[in-house]
Amino acid sequence: MRIVFAGTPETALPSLEALVASRHDVVAVVTRPDAPAGRGRTLTPSPVAVAAEAHGIEVLKPAKPSDPAFMDRLRELAPDCVPIVAYGALIRREALDVPRFGWINLHFSVLPSWRGAAPVQRAIMAGDEVTGATVFSLVEELDAGPVLGTITELIRDDDTTAELLERLADWGSRLLVDVVDHIEDGDIAAVPQPDENISFAPKLSTDEARIDWSRPAFAIDRHIRGCTPAPGAWTTLAGDRVKIGPATIADERTLEPGRVRVGKREVRVGTSTTDLVLGDVQAVGKKRMAAADWGRGASLGDVVSFDAPAVTP
Repeated sequence: MRIVFAGTPETALPSLEALVASRHDVVAVVTRPDAPAGRGRTLTPSPVAVAAEAHGIEVLKPAKPSDPAFMDRLRELAPDCVPIVAYGALIRREALDVPRFGWINLHFSVLPSWRGAAPVQRAIMAGDEVTGATVFSLVEELDAGPVLGTITELIRDDDTTAELLERLADWGSRLLVDVVDHIEDGDIAAVPQPDENISFAPKLSTDEARIDWSRPAFAIDRHIRGCTPAPGAWTTLAGDRVKIGPATIADERTLEPGRVRVGKREVRVGTSTTDLVLGDVQAVGKKRMAAADWGRGASLGDVVSFDAPAVTP
């Protein structure tokens, strides 16, 4: 089957590689335009573009998928199917109608839970025990198309978004190829999503990533892991922003919410329940480092407090 693959970040690479290694013919890749990256803000191709070029596959980088030049090229390529993974732009009806088997999307949740841009982050932050990946037929409504295949995956107690997404991208790539195989074989049917238990996962903002130390330790732990690596959980100390990496929940409560105690081997922060023992910390303009090293270098004294978030009336 002739395939055009659509994707942009590293998360999409396992699916691209799996399709290239499959019985199907990947004739082109659609990805987002080159974007500024690094300190020099140099225009840099997406990870999917780099991988496609390494395989000698044609790369298309439309500013919008509705661009006439792109639409003309898509029709010329005449793909049977367009698998899409984390592409990053909305696909309109005109493009959806080009491949005879449509566009099929690999999404990192068990739909209809967590439709949207940040399903893995939201699942961890919500305390879900199980998540997964879904392949569905793309429609114009957000992540609402009929389902072609699903897998599930346990969320581990120490999972960050990066770790869980890596597993889902790997297992999801196998699911995607399996679905494409069955589409070609003509022995698969799409099942409409149920109308109940729908939830949404909008992109996390930097403001949302701020830690509220008045919450329970388990909720703060999930918040930090869900925000790791992006946008990065943070707090402020004397007005200066400090990024906080995954922490460990202590067995006892020794500090009030937001209070920080710097010891020789650890840094503890109080919550509304038990303390949190910080892992890595990154101050403004500094590299990420072990919390104990940060505490000693910052000369914080024995006990200080992180600033409380402003209360919105």
